[in-house]
Amino acid sequence: MRIRSPVYPGLLLALFIAMSAVAAPLPRHDPVPGGIAIIPVTAESRVTYRDRPIMTIEHEGERWALVGIPLSAEPGTHELVVSGERIRFEVLTRDYVTQRLTIANRRQVNPLPEDLERIASDRREMDAAFARFDEALPPQTQFLMPAQGPLSSSFGLRRILNGEPRNPHSGLDIAAPAGTPIIAPAGGKVTATGDYFFNGNTVLIDHGQGLITMYCHLSRIDVSPGDLVTAGDLIGAVGQTGRVTGPHLHWSVSLNNARVNPSLFVQDQDQDQGTPAN
Repeated sequence: MRIRSPVYPGLLLALFIAMSAVAAPLPRHDPVPGGIAIIPVTAESRVTYRDRPIMTIEHEGERWALVGIPLSAEPGTHELVVSGERIRFEVLTRDYVTQRLTIANRRQVNPLPEDLERIASDRREMDAAFARFDEALPPQTQFLMPAQGPLSSSFGLRRILNGEPRNPHSGLDIAAPAGTPIIAPAGGKVTATGDYFFNGNTVLIDHGQGLITMYCHLSRIDVSPGDLVTAGDLIGAVGQTGRVTGPHLHWSVSLNNARVNPSLFVQDQDQDQGTPAN
């Protein structure tokens, strides 16, 4: 069910909270760059990591901090600040695979000067969505897969485009024919939609407390900013807009503004994303 109305936002939010009241299981603990560290904390603690607020949830009578670790993080000892007290945790090494791609449209690899203003505007809009920390939304920590199809590019790939190194792949690519339905994997609020230079038609959903998902390269968008969605709602369809080599869905998950492995939130999803160091 998709809930849309600008008239009674408080009533809609109360309904959404009631529909989301069942506690979800924790995501998988995988304290590596691009992973999640799940750390016990005391009740009512305020937790930060790298000066950003951190999601905390109750699960089986205990309170846990869910810490998104950036792909750029160095392995070693990291610190949370929990109500003024520093708590250390270890980030392990993860070796990700290298992928080489050839993009026919060279402008999508090396944009022209006239493209840079649009790219900067796109980035500001997406950055604002990823930086949100909405404590009013009940956080959702168990996801459905947003589209049906094989995974064509795994999370964390070190990408080389037309022979030039680029940022690591910060999501999962799901290969599917154009027009394949895309659903919301969990409840949340649509915070941005747009046609972006690299990502094509895109939707961003806030799932509460800094947990944001993004869906790129859509052929169409079926939601609008401000919509409240629940798990299974239609949000669009697979396409090949933006920088692509064929139709697919690029799905990103951001936790405390760090892009993390989406499969950690999917029950029974055990996609290998890299090789742990010995």
